[in-house]
Amino acid sequence: MMGFDIFVIALVLLFILILLAGVKTVPQGYNFTVERFGAYKRTLKPGLSLIVPFIDRIGARMNMMEQVLDVPSQEVITRDNASITSDGVAFYQVMDAADAAYEVANLELALLNLTMTNIRTVMGSMDLDELLSNRDEINSRLLHVVDAAASPWGVKISRIEIKDINPPRDLVESMGRQMKAEREKRASILEAEGARQSAILRAEGEKQSKILQAEGERQAQFLAAEARERVAKADAMATEVVSKAIAEGDIQAINYFVASKYVDTLGEVVKAPNQKVVMLPIEATSILGALGGIGELSKQVFGKDGGQSARSGRVPTIKDE
Repeated sequence: MMGFDIFVIALVLLFILILLAGVKTVPQGYNFTVERFGAYKRTLKPGLSLIVPFIDRIGARMNMMEQVLDVPSQEVITRDNASITSDGVAFYQVMDAADAAYEVANLELALLNLTMTNIRTVMGSMDLDELLSNRDEINSRLLHVVDAAASPWGVKISRIEIKDINPPRDLVESMGRQMKAEREKRASILEAEGARQSAILRAEGEKQSKILQAEGERQAQFLAAEARERVAKADAMATEVVSKAIAEGDIQAINYFVASKYVDTLGEVVKAPNQKVVMLPIEATSILGALGGIGELSKQVFGKDGGQSARSGRVPTIKDE
């Protein structure tokens, strides 16, 4: 009985060891592939799993988290034969552990070479100016090409970024001179445009000034013509009054008419620029008599007010009426 008990205990211990050999724990973020007699059998997910001891074994332990692949610097010849140095970074994630383990050997090296090759292809098909100004387009084209190529390996390329594009030093200096010349050109264009706008505004101001001046002169001429018209109307009215008095045989009206013409003629003679000495071949008593006639006429035509104007020696006008 003692020997049988030892055998049972040994058998139980062996069973426990075999069971422990078939228990596998998969950490979070990893997938394990199971091989049976060297062939892929299944994939173990994170957690506790059982396999057949001594028949099944763990094949590849695949990291299912998103990983970063650093792309080293490499020389690229652009379409316009400019030599540049470029590097980048790629982000990828294993989506199928079996494909990543058995469809490609050394997955990381394969992705690295695939990315570097496509960087040379994509950037080599573009001009230098396009490379420097369209980095987003380069990243998009690289992502599309590399992701399609890595898809059979069970890998998803989530992002590819070009970190640096370094042209040669002499090319950088040439680009700097070109940029400076372009800025000076734009400054000259802006300065010429400003001078043009200034000239246009100045001409517009002068035009508006002339228009306003012409408008003022036209208004002044209109007012002067209106004033002359009023004076003419006043003279016509005065002439009409005098003519009416003359027609009625009033001697004072005749004296007023003669005196008025005399005074007007005398004024024109005095205003002449070549007239230095004025001869008056008319007796003073005749002028006084004419003025007296004017006073009497004023009394008859304008009343008392006109008489006062005559006594003061002032010739009545239409305004005095």
